[in-house]
Amino acid sequence: MDTAAEAASRTRINPVVELARDGEVAVLTVDSPPVNALSAQVREGLVEGIRQTDADPAVKAVVLHCAGRTFFAGADISEFGKPPKHPNLPEVVDIIEASTKPVIAALHGTALGGGLETALACHYRLAVPSAKCGFPEVKLGLLPGAGGTQRLPRLVGPERALDLVTSGSQISAKAAQEMGIVDELVEEGSLPASAIAFARKVVAENRPLKKVRDLDDKIEAARGRPEIFDDFRKANARKFRGFQAPEYNIRCVEAAVNLPFDEGIRLERQLFQELVSGEQSAAQRHVFFAERQVWKIPDISDDTPTLPVKKVGIIGAGTMGGGISMNFANAGLPVTIVEAKPEALERGLSVIRRNYESTAKKGRMTAEDVERRMELLTGSLDLSALADCDLIIEAVFENMAIKKEIFTKLDAIAKPGAILATNTSYLNVNEIAAMTKRPEHVLGMHFFSPANVMRLLEVVRGEKTDKRVIATAMQLGRKIGKIAVLVGVCHGFVGNRMLEPRQREANRLVLEGAMPWDVDRVLYDFGFPMGPFAMADLAGLDIGWSRETSKGETVREILCEQDRRGQKTGAGFYDYDENRKAKPSGLVEQIILDLSAKKGITRRAISDQEILERCVYSMVNEGAKILEEGIAIRSSDIDIVWINGYGWPVYRGGPMFYGEQVGLAKVLERLRDYEAKLGPEFKPSALLERLASEGRGFREL
Repeated sequence: MDTAAEAASRTRINPVVELARDGEVAVLTVDSPPVNALSAQVREGLVEGIRQTDADPAVKAVVLHCAGRTFFAGADISEFGKPPKHPNLPEVVDIIEASTKPVIAALHGTALGGGLETALACHYRLAVPSAKCGFPEVKLGLLPGAGGTQRLPRLVGPERALDLVTSGSQISAKAAQEMGIVDELVEEGSLPASAIAFARKVVAENRPLKKVRDLDDKIEAARGRPEIFDDFRKANARKFRGFQAPEYNIRCVEAAVNLPFDEGIRLERQLFQELVSGEQSAAQRHVFFAERQVWKIPDISDDTPTLPVKKVGIIGAGTMGGGISMNFANAGLPVTIVEAKPEALERGLSVIRRNYESTAKKGRMTAEDVERRMELLTGSLDLSALADCDLIIEAVFENMAIKKEIFTKLDAIAKPGAILATNTSYLNVNEIAAMTKRPEHVLGMHFFSPANVMRLLEVVRGEKTDKRVIATAMQLGRKIGKIAVLVGVCHGFVGNRMLEPRQREANRLVLEGAMPWDVDRVLYDFGFPMGPFAMADLAGLDIGWSRETSKGETVREILCEQDRRGQKTGAGFYDYDENRKAKPSGLVEQIILDLSAKKGITRRAISDQEILERCVYSMVNEGAKILEEGIAIRSSDIDIVWINGYGWPVYRGGPMFYGEQVGLAKVLERLRDYEAKLGPEFKPSALLERLASEGRGFREL
C-alpha cells in the first residue's frame, strides 16, 4: 500500500502514463501492455509529462521508465497508412530532447525502432544487461523516421550505424554500451531505483544536458569520404537487391555525416514518407502481420490440448529425412532414423555430422553442440525401433505405393496415440491415412528442401485428422523454428499446386518465342532468387525422369537424353564453367527452335510483360481457386507459403497481395485475354471474377 504522501506524489496523466515524484527526481512511467508501443495515447502522455516536469521548479531531473516486460518495443504499426495523429513521434522526440531538465531513459526488455529513437533523444541512457536495442524498421520496408538515422551515427559512427539500420538486427545492452548508445549498465531488476540514483548523481554533479544532435566527433572523420558508403553498397549489393529501404537508410546516414542535423532530419522525414506510402513497405507490413496470423486456425482454439511429443521417428535418411531429423535434434528432441539399407543409414548420419561440423567451423555452434546433437540421433534398420515414438514422419521417395505400404506397417508398430505424418509434396494424405486404423492421427508435414534450413512447413489436414493432432503439429513447427501453414488436401497442396501453372507457362513461352534466359531474367528482375530454368538446372533436370519412359517431347526430356542434367553435369538449359557460372547455350537454343518447328508452332517476339503476366497471373488465379476450395484458410497464408518456401520477394508481399496491388480487375482482364488467345488454362476462377466485379480483395474474404 502506498502511504498518503507517496500517493499524493503520483499523478495519472492518462490511462497509460503516470508521473511520480521521488524527491527532486520525477519518474514518468508508461504502462501500455503488451509491449508499450508508442501509440497516440502514449505519445500524448509523454509530451504532457515533459511539459509538467519542465514547468515544475522542484523537479531537477526526469527518469523515463516503462512498466511490464519491456521498454518501448517500437511504434504502433497499426497506425501506419492511416491519417496522422498528433503529437507524432518526431514531435515527441524533439520535446524530450528540448527538456530543460536532464531526461534519463531506463531500458529493459527491448528498445526497438521508435523506442530506441525515444531513448536517443534522452540525455542519458541506462540499461539492464538483458536489454536489447535495434532498428528493425528496414524489415518493414522503412527507416527510423524520428531522428534515428541522424542521432545513431553521432553516437556509434557511420560504419556501425549503416550496419544496424540496414540489417535490422538487435544488439545486446553490453554491445550498446561499448558502441556508446548506452551510458551505463545497471543491475538486473534494479529499475527504476538505479535510474533515480543516477539522476541524483547527474544533478549533484551539475552535468550538462548531453544532446546527441550536438555530437560531432564520431562523424567528423567520415566527412568527404564517400567511399565508406560506396563500399558498403557494393559489399551488400546481393543482399539488398530489389529492396528500396536499405538504400534509403544509407542515404540518411550519409546525410547525418555530410549535412547539418536539421537538414538531415528533413531528408530522413522525406524519405520515410516516400517509403511508408510506397508499395514495398505496404507489402512488408502485410507479411509482418500475415506471419502472426498464420498460427490462428478458426476451428481450433488456443486452449486445444496438444499431445506430448518427447521422441520422434523419421523414416528415410536421405536429403529430406536427414534435414528433418536435424530440426528435431536442434530442438533437443531424441530422434530415431530408420533406413532400409546399412550404407544408406551410414551415409545419412555422416551427412548430418558434416553439416553440423561445417556450422561449427563457421563459429555458429561449438564442438560440444555438435556431439550433443549427434547423441540425440539413433540409427536403425528396423521399423519396430519406432514403437515408442510419439511422432513418426515418413520421408521416403514420392511414390504412393511405397508410402501406403509403410503406413500399413507403421499402423501395426506405432504405439496408441502416436502421430503418423507423411512428408509428401503432392500425394493424397487421405489415401495414405486410409491405410491405417487411426486416420485421425495421420496428417501431412511437408518440409521444404533443405529441410534444416528452409523456414516453411505445410501442415496438411486430412479429412479425419483430429484437432489435437493439428494443434500439436503446429506447436511443433514453432518449436523447431518453422513457420507452419495449415493447408488442405489436393494435388500439390498450396505451394506446389501454384508452382505448376508457372512452370507450364515458362515451358510454353519457350516454345512460342522466348528463350529460357529471357524467362529467368524477367522473374529474377521481379525479385526471385533465380528463374525456373536456372532452378531446374540447380535441382537436376533428371528428377522424376527416366531414359526408359522418355519420349523426347519436351526440351527437358531432350536435354536429359543428351546427358545435360543441369549443374551437376556442367550443362542443362545453360552451359556452366568450372565455377558453375551459367551462360546461354547455342545448342539449347537450336533444340528449342527444332522442337517448336516439329510441333508446328510459329515463333514470335514475346515481351517481358507477357512473360511476367503469364507466369505470375496464372499463379494468382490458381491461388484464387485454392481459396475457393478452402484448401488455404486465408490469402495471406498463401503469401507466407510462397515467401518462405519458394523465394517470392518479400517486398512484393506474396502472390495474392501482389494480385491485389496490380488490381484484381486488371488481373482478370489479362487472364481473359490470354484465355481467348492461348486456351482454357487461363480460365479465371469464379472467386476472382466475383471479387473483381465487387471491387473487393482477397483479404476481405
